[in-house]
Amino acid sequence: MSEGFAVALALPQLAPLLILTFLSGMVYGFAGFGAALVFMPIASALIDPVLAIAAFALSALSSLFTLVPRAWGECDKTTTILMTLAATLTLPLGVWLLRVADPVLIRIAISALAALTLIVLIRGFRFSVRPGRTSSAAVAGAAGVMGGATGLLGPIVILFNLSSGDDARRIRANTLVFLTLGSLFVLPQMAAQSVLAPLAIWLGILMLPAYAFGGLAGRALFNPERERLYR
Repeated sequence: MSEGFAVALALPQLAPLLILTFLSGMVYGFAGFGAALVFMPIASALIDPVLAIAAFALSALSSLFTLVPRAWGECDKTTTILMTLAATLTLPLGVWLLRVADPVLIRIAISALAALTLIVLIRGFRFSVRPGRTSSAAVAGAAGVMGGATGLLGPIVILFNLSSGDDARRIRANTLVFLTLGSLFVLPQMAAQSVLAPLAIWLGILMLPAYAFGGLAGRALFNPERERLYR
């Protein structure tokens, strides 16, 4: 493991990855989503996508201490737990796809999914289906596959939650808690399928403080009274 730490510390891409992690955490702290949309397309071009996904998932666990405690009190716990369970059931399929697919295809999928998500968010697209137990579970199940394969657990969930009638504070809390728990539960799946390398663990540990401080900075910028801006 100490060898993995030395390799992680010596990575030529470490500095840009740390800067990118901080910026991603800031976006996440503000919006409750978007960290992977910022991080994954660039990071997967700098390093192996499996390494990027695993390290980022580990660094995102800092939100369990910096962001989730407050968000947990604001989220819809029943729906969030249901969606987390549904995503957890499908994460193994996504991780399997990550393990067997060509890294070039994974990079293309990450970039395409991130670009498509940004386009539909900017254009104001929203699902016409109102959130319910069945639709919430179905959306989360699809998110689990996408998240396991590309590290982008959030896109379909973001659009789904923004379609609800909840206010900005509740939407942010629901999404933030779901995505953070997703980062927690994807790591055992990656370990079980032998794609959680020691280098990824050490790189994630090095990235963790940057994500934590970025998240706190983003949270300070969030103003629930500016509902229109958030949406």
